[in-house]
Amino acid sequence: MILFEHSTLQFIWFTAFVLLLMGYAILDGFDLGVGILHLFSKRDEERRLMLNSIGPVWDGNEVWLVTAGGALFAGFPPIYATVCSAFYFPVILLLTGLIFRAVAIEFRSKQPMQWWRWMWDLFFTIASFLIAFLLGVALGNLIRGIHLTNQGHFAGQFTDLFHPYALLVGCLTVALFVMHGSIYLMMKTEGTFHDKMRKMVFPSIITFCILYTLTTMATLIYMPHMIETIQDRPYFFLIAVVNLLLVANIPREIHLGRDVRAFISSSLNILCLIALYAVGSYPIVVRALNDPGALSLTIYNASSSNLTLHILLLMACIGIPVVVAYTITIYYIFRGKVTLDDHSY
Repeated sequence: MILFEHSTLQFIWFTAFVLLLMGYAILDGFDLGVGILHLFSKRDEERRLMLNSIGPVWDGNEVWLVTAGGALFAGFPPIYATVCSAFYFPVILLLTGLIFRAVAIEFRSKQPMQWWRWMWDLFFTIASFLIAFLLGVALGNLIRGIHLTNQGHFAGQFTDLFHPYALLVGCLTVALFVMHGSIYLMMKTEGTFHDKMRKMVFPSIITFCILYTLTTMATLIYMPHMIETIQDRPYFFLIAVVNLLLVANIPREIHLGRDVRAFISSSLNILCLIALYAVGSYPIVVRALNDPGALSLTIYNASSSNLTLHILLLMACIGIPVVVAYTITIYYIFRGKVTLDDHSY
């Protein structure tokens, strides 16, 4: 039984994919930020507090990335194939980072020796930085475009992926997650360490704002295709306005001592940034740098069949609420400030 037109299902599945990316960026974003900040704390007790702030939730947060990858594979197989082949080495590095980050979290406190803990702390920070940076580089290349053949295969070189614009977006992503993570640590800790994080959060906000401004300028000058949709439909400009207001509200809420509201503003900021990317690139997912009009992979020329998308929609209606309910339950159970005990990392 056909309930929706094929084009409607393609749009619905693209929207679901974007929402999954938003969930991952918001939830695992602060995990990665905490990991990058990990080595900035010299005391073992502070590092244990940082680990325990994300300990109950970090693995569940990564489910959103797995789900987004599955959604891309099932709904848009040609796009999945092209992205995985184009970013083959970065994807391998990304997976390596995810593995080492998980191992570092679990192994770090298994032995009391200082060299042992320092080794895993180093792995944890490097892996967190690598994941955030590579995600940003991949996003920057999707915005700029990559060389594709007539069959939609990657036709560029590995070095093409490290274009200055892609590197800039990679640095922006790292700064965004560091800011997000530092706000999360403020929200989850108290006492001396909380006061220390209050001092660290403002440099992270300033760094993000500088890189955000540079990236916006570079996008307007060198990637004009990203603003065509907003020019045609000016009401989408409200997303950018709301985004700026949210960024401005973060230091205000911190100054007033409202850490939870600052974290909500940071989360909504991430949501708006991904929404701006989705609006600017739609309906293209993989832009062909050599011939955008003819060779780009869109949600309409690279999707699964109508029947497949109907089945996927049914599965998503069952699976996504389960993931959301699990996430809400875990965060409710482990709400409040972090303390150390015998069972802590």
